[in-house]
This record gives sequence, structure tokens and C-alpha cells, in this order.
Amino acid sequence: MDINRRRGDMVEFVDADTAPARNTGQVRLYNEAAFEAMHKAGGLAAQCLDALEDMIEPGVTTQAIDEFVMDFAKQHDVLPATLYYRGFRHSTCTSINHVVCHGIPAQKALREGDILNVDVTFIRDGWHGDSSRMYRVGQVRRAADRLLKVTLKALQIGIEAVKPGNTTGDIGAAIQDYVESERCSVVREFCGHGVGRLFHDMPNILHYGRAGDGVRLQKGMIFTIEPMVNLGRPHVKVLSDGWTAVTRDRSLSAQYEHTIGVTESGCEIFTASERLDAAASA
Repeated sequence: MDINRRRGDMVEFVDADTAPARNTGQVRLYNEAAFEAMHKAGGLAAQCLDALEDMIEPGVTTQAIDEFVMDFAKQHDVLPATLYYRGFRHSTCTSINHVVCHGIPAQKALREGDILNVDVTFIRDGWHGDSSRMYRVGQVRRAADRLLKVTLKALQIGIEAVKPGNTTGDIGAAIQDYVESERCSVVREFCGHGVGRLFHDMPNILHYGRAGDGVRLQKGMIFTIEPMVNLGRPHVKVLSDGWTAVTRDRSLSAQYEHTIGVTESGCEIFTASERLDAAASA
């Protein structure tokens, strides 16, 4: 067991193969076999999000998107992790316009100019592949298009900060510095998280903060980076359904998410998508 002390914090690192099957507050370190399993689970999440690119258009309902994700899961013999998770009754989260995250699929149809986040996590052989992506519904306004580009770039900048010896604070600081330089804001209430055999585990990955703070990164760590970026102020509230988080000022919000694993010199992206990479470079 390794103990990492930083600015008064104490973090325990444990071998994932011997750790209890629950969130113990420790950070698990995974081996190459786990990385291979996460590539398979994450790859399916990415494939599903790729397939949705051809489906999402004005008139499509978020319920239809949820059904598509469920059908994809059945065809590939995997389970959607959100289905019945803490009482959630859907296979995915669908967040439109000023909805920050955890939007509930419904029969309301998408409209021209909407922006939409779809969050998919598949469980394959006990491993969780977690990713989310933004979609443009028809032609969107320039401000919305800019928000999506800034948010995707923020994710990429966060991933570039991942390597052994850096800290989780380095990830958050890099994201915050870039987002605020683009006159947008970073949501504080939600964060990335450890993932693997568990859906949500340690460490928490804040998308803001100070360089050098937090947990020092080590080879074998697996977690998500999933910045939520608002065009307006960063403040959010959760609606009475207990799930849907929205911007308090009703400004547009966007999010992209990848699951990654720390390697000797950087990281591997388990939910990588050539289609998303192509869109980012366009």
C-alpha cells in the first residue's frame, strides 16, 4: 500500500485485484489485463455514441435515443449502468440546452438549434465504460457552436495534463484556466470519478482548482474526465425530480467525457472515437 500526502491530504493506493468490491476511499491501481477489459467496455460506449451521430436530428425524442441505447446494449450483450442505478429508470442521460447533466429521457422532440449531451456507460464483463458527447441538432447558433468547441478542447487539455507525477489538481487547473480564458465557466457541483469494476469510485476529478493540489497520479489509475462548461455563470440547481441539473441563469451548458487510464508516460483513452477526433479537428 502506498500513501500519498499532499497539502495535508492522505490518500491510500491499493491493488485493485485485492481491494474490496466497494468504494473504500482508496485509489485502486489496475493492471494491464484491467486496461484491456476497459478498452473493450469503453470501446462499446464510443461505438454507441458514434452510431447516434446518424440518428440525432430535429423531431427525434430523447426517449427514442434511450431506446436506441438499450437496443445497442442488448445487441452487444452489455448492460447500461444507469438503468435502475439509485432508482434511475433509463439506459442513458439526455441533457438539452441549459440542462447540465442527468437529464431524463422523455417524449419531447428535439428542435432545430438544440444542443444535446448523451451520457452512456456500458458494463461489459463487470467493467464500466463511461463516456458522454455533445450533439448539434440541425443548425445551431454561433454561441452554441463555440461552447461545444470550447468544452471539447477543455477535455483534451485535461487529458494532456495526465501523467505520473502530476496531480488531479493539475487537470482541474488546466481545464479552468482554458475555459475562463474563453469567457465561459466551469461547473463546480459535479466532477469526474474513479471507475472500473465500480461505476463511481475514488479519486474525484475536479475540473477546476490549483496546480499541484489533490492526488498525485500513478500508473494504473483509471478515472473519467468530464468537464461541464456553461456559457454563463457556473451555478446550477437540481430540479424536483432529484436528477436533472440545470444552469441557474438558464445559459447553455455542454459536457464531453472520456474514461482514461494512467500509463508510464501519459494515459490511454478507453472511450476514444475516431469520429469524435475528426469532428474536433474539423
